[in-house]
Amino acid sequence: MKTLTIKNIPLLILPAILLLLSVTAFGADKASAPIHIEADRMISQEQKNSVIFLGNVDASQGNLTIRCQEMTVYYTQDKGKKKGRNSSSEVKKLICRKNVEITQGDWLGTGNRMDYFARDRKVILSGNAKAWQGPNMVSGKTITYYLDEKRSIVEQDRKKSGRVTAVIHPESDTKK
Repeated sequence: MKTLTIKNIPLLILPAILLLLSVTAFGADKASAPIHIEADRMISQEQKNSVIFLGNVDASQGNLTIRCQEMTVYYTQDKGKKKGRNSSSEVKKLICRKNVEITQGDWLGTGNRMDYFARDRKVILSGNAKAWQGPNMVSGKTITYYLDEKRSIVEQDRKKSGRVTAVIHPESDTKK
């Protein structure tokens, strides 16, 4: 049995490790905090500037947590520096699929797919999209959530003549 050392780690995995150590964050309140990702499997696609995480994916940064079965991280390579130890990468977008769950504080969003766009700092949930804030719930075809603004837009499914639905629980007056 061969012992795993730095010398025998495949060179293709090194860019993925560097990506995870130097990405610009997707978290809402601590954009410079490290991103922690765990999964059953990881596939680095250096030619496509992407890394795929498969199986029981857990990602977190600050108070933002994402869980899903498949997460693809697309990144940009810093063109101003040579590839290797001094290069840095920046997350462009994330695509999450299958049993997606994202939480930020008391906000929870779920769906079959989630697209995260780093530049706009927005998340788009689709496929049975639902979101909760505390006991209140909203659902629709898509839910767009702006992480920094803590604002959401819910769209209906016009093809199925579905409508946006919400369940709002008024606060009880306990100060009487």
